Amino acid sequence: MKIAIVGAGKLGNKLAKALLSGNQSITVIDVNEDRLQKMSSQMDIMTITGNAKEISLLKEMDIDTYDYLIAATSRDEMNMTIATFAKSLGCNIVMARVRDPEHVNQLDFIKKTLSIDYILNPDLAISDEIYKYLVNKYSLTNGIFGSGKTRILEFSAKKIPSLIDKTVSEFPSLFPNMLIVAITRKGKVIIPNGQETISEDDIIYIIGTVREVQRLHEKVYEKKKNFDIQKAMIIGGGKTGYYLADKMSKKGIAVKIIERDLNRCRYLAEKLENVLVLHGDGTDADLLIEENIDVMNAFITVTGYDEDNLLLALNAKRRGVDDVIAKVSRDIYTDLVSHLGVDIAINPLDIVTSNVAKLIQGKKKVISNQVILGQAEITEIFAHNSMKITNVPIMDLDLPKGVIIGSIQRGENLIIPKGNAIIKGGDRITIFSLLSSVPEMAAFTRMPDRS
Repeated sequence: MKIAIVGAGKLGNKLAKALLSGNQSITVIDVNEDRLQKMSSQMDIMTITGNAKEISLLKEMDIDTYDYLIAATSRDEMNMTIATFAKSLGCNIVMARVRDPEHVNQLDFIKKTLSIDYILNPDLAISDEIYKYLVNKYSLTNGIFGSGKTRILEFSAKKIPSLIDKTVSEFPSLFPNMLIVAITRKGKVIIPNGQETISEDDIIYIIGTVREVQRLHEKVYEKKKNFDIQKAMIIGGGKTGYYLADKMSKKGIAVKIIERDLNRCRYLAEKLENVLVLHGDGTDADLLIEENIDVMNAFITVTGYDEDNLLLALNAKRRGVDDVIAKVSRDIYTDLVSHLGVDIAINPLDIVTSNVAKLIQGKKKVISNQVILGQAEITEIFAHNSMKITNVPIMDLDLPKGVIIGSIQRGENLIIPKGNAIIKGGDRITIFSLLSSVPEMAAFTRMPDRS
């Protein structure tokens, strides 16, 4: 499969690394030769230096032989133009990154008019995940999710003291026919191996049969606080801050945005209704105190600087804010989250890359999909004999790190798999995966192309 990526920035780089794991042929196009050289020294890709908006370049590279083109430059209009040109010249499927809020209410029209198959918007994607966490979590009254014969239960480890300091591999001996498939620890999601030790403050996700999970639920059920989030402070009035403030204000939440760019403040004040826009530096501790950070239900940092976001989130958590969320764009900071005590750190590039990988590497058999804290996902699929995941013992599959097979439903029978279990065509399987591992995992569940 041939894939062209236009733009060698953060998103283009992330997409190239992710899609290479599926054994695709990747070509990256950019006007910046230094960026391309750096990428080609790290990955087995083809590079083309030039402007993909030039039809002559697209023709020279035989864009009509490509299965996908992803336009991921920093400019919306350029992305839309490149995608449209590529489609007109015969590329099978085209995607364009479109981030500007001005376009959000007309995306369907843009896609139809410009013949763009998919729109990618990292800022909108991350704001959706933050919103779901802050608003929807208060409606999850019992922590049980389910489909088919399986049930997934979320509960605090401290509800069962005998679990504390036990390893994940010891869990089945205490609770047969169930499996720990994920742990959230101080804002970080962990897909555990058998040696992972359970801590008192962990939130545990287990999977099992309806009957067994229901029995455990009766022991650990804790009625959640019945309140709505009322006040939120957002640091950073960029695109993510805009989308999030818009969603939350329409929910009736009192939102304050602090933004250091005066012109951007004017834009936000003009476009957003029922949102208090403040011109100031979000790193100014005195300003945060003056604006009543201590009475906020939620504090979200979405500036363009990972370091500022994490430090501000840490400060808010220390001041007792209930829900603290930080946007991070570099993988190097992911492991810091569990040490800082931040509730969630979300990487928008992981979310978009995961979505693209699923689109490209096949989702024909996907039954359902649910994201956990913007960092991991639960996916149910129907297995097919042509998938790499079938007809081989799970222990021999060499699955990516951060992936676990939670259950196999075969007809009326539910299997909580061990290493020697084999997935067969027609099985309904539940997969838990970190978003960063989704692209690699997609290669195991990809359906063969039929052309």
